[in-house]
Amino acid sequence: MLTFILFTAPVYAGANVAVKGEGDEVPSYVRSDITGYDFHGEDLHLSSIAGAIARDADFSDVDLHGTTLTLSDLKGSNLNGINLTDTLSDRVNFQKTDLRNAVLINMIASGSSFAGAQIDGADFTFAILDSEDQRNLCKIANGINPTTGVSTRDSLECS
Repeated sequence: MLTFILFTAPVYAGANVAVKGEGDEVPSYVRSDITGYDFHGEDLHLSSIAGAIARDADFSDVDLHGTTLTLSDLKGSNLNGINLTDTLSDRVNFQKTDLRNAVLINMIASGSSFAGAQIDGADFTFAILDSEDQRNLCKIANGINPTTGVSTRDSLECS
């Protein structure tokens, strides 16, 4: 006699599901194509978006602290107000993204590109950036982060 047991759990479009704590599920978008997805306001902290194509996606006001974004393509995405604190964001394409009012504290972003990004009010305190990116971001740095109260120029250690 064969017995089948079915388990049902919420499914996230295009995502594998991991667990971050007892009963808490965390979507994983590793190597997924999530171009144009709308994640506005979601709590995705501790998830993984490594190797994903997420062009023109809406990550505005999303909590992504503690995530892995390595080798992802976020070109043209709305990251306004995103929390990227303590993320591993190396070799990420942030070109033409809206990073206004983002919190990027302790983010590792070596090998990433921020060309054409909007960064007014972003907080890069203790972020690890390539020196050329840091210099280029200082040329456009402006504003104060509404969450942390830190000046974008000060967080980038601009002279």
